[in-house]
Amino acid sequence: MTTSPQDTGFQVEVQIASGLAGLVDEPDLLRAVTAALRHGGAPAGTALTLVVTDDEEIRQLNRQFRHVDTPTDVLAFPAAAAAPFVEAPEQPLYLGDVIISHPRAVAQAAEAGHSVQNELALLAVHGTLHLLGHDHTTPQEKAAMWAAQNAILASLNHKIER
Repeated sequence: MTTSPQDTGFQVEVQIASGLAGLVDEPDLLRAVTAALRHGGAPAGTALTLVVTDDEEIRQLNRQFRHVDTPTDVLAFPAAAAAPFVEAPEQPLYLGDVIISHPRAVAQAAEAGHSVQNELALLAVHGTLHLLGHDHTTPQEKAAMWAAQNAILASLNHKIER
């Protein structure tokens, strides 16, 4: 588990499932999430949790919360949707959780012809943008979200476009 350094202005906790720790570049994921938060204008102190896990865990979450009984690449759970309570002023704004399937990232990276770490960064940015209110249900929303994703990834020297 890694927490972002205080100098980023954000509180990002990265949790990697056992057995995957050596396969994931946690500092790179922290940079990706931090870049997405900055791009989205998140206030200093904003917090979120990023989890990298396996297909079975993400399938269970997908089934439980979206009623879709298959694994997926990334899920975003905004905290405001789960508990619309007023935050104490001294507490950071907690955006929510981003859950990434490592096996889906591996498969998608192979299909797209780029590294697994680039795919993980893409999924981390994508999930963070969802927590910041982006969506892709309409062509206009998708174009705006993909443009934001591509700009953030380019700023990190991850050459990926979707």
